[in-house]
Amino acid sequence: QVQLVESGGGLVQPGGSLRLSCAAYGIRFAIATMGWNRQAPGKERVLVATITTSGTTNYADSVKGRFTISKDNAKNTVYLQMNSLKPEDTAVYYCNLVDILLRNFWGQGTQVTVSS
Repeated sequence: QVQLVESGGGLVQPGGSLRLSCAAYGIRFAIATMGWNRQAPGKERVLVATITTSGTTNYADSVKGRFTISKDNAKNTVYLQMNSLKPEDTAVYYCNLVDILLRNFWGQGTQVTVSS
């Protein structure tokens, strides 16, 4: 049973920073990619950033230059450093893992609120 455990969400003022972490447990097959998606109230879940095992990254245009995704392969952990946060970044952030069998796994989500 794969489990993704997220942490690091919270309330931050505009312009501030937060770092999200997601640790994967119970993995039986190699990881293809890990990443983050987010879902704002009343909106669809959208991709934020992904990173492959080899380190190739991909970002949504809305977060390029502000967010950085990184990973620790030994710990099966992915991080999302979020800088220059804006109110429109407010959402529930979900960790995602895709294994080499192309199965998707999701975390429970962590709330990020950007407000003064």
